[in-house]
Amino acid sequence: MTGVRARLSAMMFLQYFIWGVWFVTMGTYLGQTLHFTDRQIGLAYGATAIAALVSPFFMGVVADRYFSSEKLLAALHLVGGVVMWLVSMQTSFATFYPLLILYALCYMPTLSLTNSISFHHVRDPGRDFPFIRVLGTIGWIVAGIMVGKVFHADAMVLPLRLAAGASILMAVFALVLPHTPPKAAGGQFSVHDALGLDALALLRNRDFFIFVAGSFLLCIPLQFYYTFANPFLNEVGAPDPAFIQTFGQMSEIFFMLLLPVVLRKFGIKVIMLVGMLAWALRYLAFGMGADGPVMSLIYIGILLHGVCYDFFFVSGQIYTDQRAGEKIRAAAQGLINFVTNGLGYFIGAFVSGAVVNRYATANAGCTDAAAAAHECLKVTHNWHAIWLVPAAGALVVFILFAFLFKPSGGGGQSAGVDAGPPARPRVGAASHTIS
Repeated sequence: MTGVRARLSAMMFLQYFIWGVWFVTMGTYLGQTLHFTDRQIGLAYGATAIAALVSPFFMGVVADRYFSSEKLLAALHLVGGVVMWLVSMQTSFATFYPLLILYALCYMPTLSLTNSISFHHVRDPGRDFPFIRVLGTIGWIVAGIMVGKVFHADAMVLPLRLAAGASILMAVFALVLPHTPPKAAGGQFSVHDALGLDALALLRNRDFFIFVAGSFLLCIPLQFYYTFANPFLNEVGAPDPAFIQTFGQMSEIFFMLLLPVVLRKFGIKVIMLVGMLAWALRYLAFGMGADGPVMSLIYIGILLHGVCYDFFFVSGQIYTDQRAGEKIRAAAQGLINFVTNGLGYFIGAFVSGAVVNRYATANAGCTDAAAAAHECLKVTHNWHAIWLVPAAGALVVFILFAFLFKPSGGGGQSAGVDAGPPARPRVGAASHTIS
C-alpha cells in the first residue's frame, strides 16, 4: 500500500505542477511579450472554463464507461503535451487561442481522473486522500518557485514549454499507476445517468439553489485574480511575482488543516461567508496596495488565498456532498463544477478582460526607435480602480448570501456538516476549483 500511495502522491504532484507552471504567469507573457490585449488575455483564461463545461459530459459518457483511468490519463496528457508545445510556438491570438482551448479540453478531464484513481486505491478516503492531494498543492508551489525564483520567467514562453514537457512525463508515469477500470463498464448506458441530470433535482431545494447561485455569481469576480494577479504584480514591480504568489498556496495548506475545527465550531454558513468576505478583502488590499506599491497590503492579499479557497470552495464541496448523499454525489459535484469552474469563470473571463481594458493606458509619444523596440505597445493600468470592481462584486454577493442562504439546522451543524476530513467531496469536485 505504501508503494501505491507514493505513486498516487507523485501523480498529484505532477498533475498540479503542470497546471501551476503555465497558468499563473500566462497573462504576463501574453501582455508583455506577445502584446495581446486585455480582452484577449481574459479570453485566454476562459479556455479552461470552456473545457470545464465539456469535461463532465466527457467523463460521464466516455471516460467512466470505456477506458481504464490510468490509460486515459496517459493518452490525454500525451496529446496535451504535444498541443501545449504547439501553443508555445504561436505569436498571434488567432492561432494561440484555439490551440489553448484544445489543450484545456485535454487537461481538465484529468483533474477528475486523478481523483478517481486515488479514491479507487485507498482504504479510507477520508483519512488517506488529504495526504495524497496535498502533494498537488506542493506541486503548484514548486512550479511557482521554478518560474518565479529560479528562472524569473514570468514574461517568457518557458513556462508553457515546461508544462508541455511535464505533460509528456506525466503520460509516461501514468502507465505505471495501479490499474483502475472504468467504473460503469458493462452497465446499461443511460444518457440521463451519464450526464448526471439527477443532480438538477437538488435545485428544487431553495437553500441549495441559493448556494449554487451564490457560487456562480462569486466566480465572476474571482476570475480577476486568476487572470490578472500576475500581470498586476509584474507591472507594479513586485519582487519575483510568480514566487510570492505561492505564499497563497502555502496558506492554503494551513487553512485546510484548520477547516474541520472551524466547521465544527461555526457551521457551514458562517465559514462560507468568511470565505466570500475574504475575496472582497483581498481585492481591497490589492487596490490599496497598488498605489506605491504598498507591498505589505499586497502580501496580505496573497496570503488570504487560503481562507478564500478553503473556506468557500472546499466547504461548498462539503455542503454539496451532504445535500446530495451517496446516490448522486458525483453528479452533484459535477453540477457545481459546471456552474462555477465552467459558467462562472467563463463569464468572469469576459468581464475581467473588459474591466482591465477599460482602465488601460497605452504609452504616448511613440518614436520610430520605440516602435522598433515595441515600447509603444506597452500598456499601464489603473490597478487601484481595477481591483475595486471585483471587491465590490464579491461584497455584494456576500451581502446577498448572508440574507438569503438559510441552511437547515441554522448555525453550528447546518446542513448536517460535521467536522470530519474535507476530502471525500473532492471525488468530482477538483475538476477543480483552482488551487
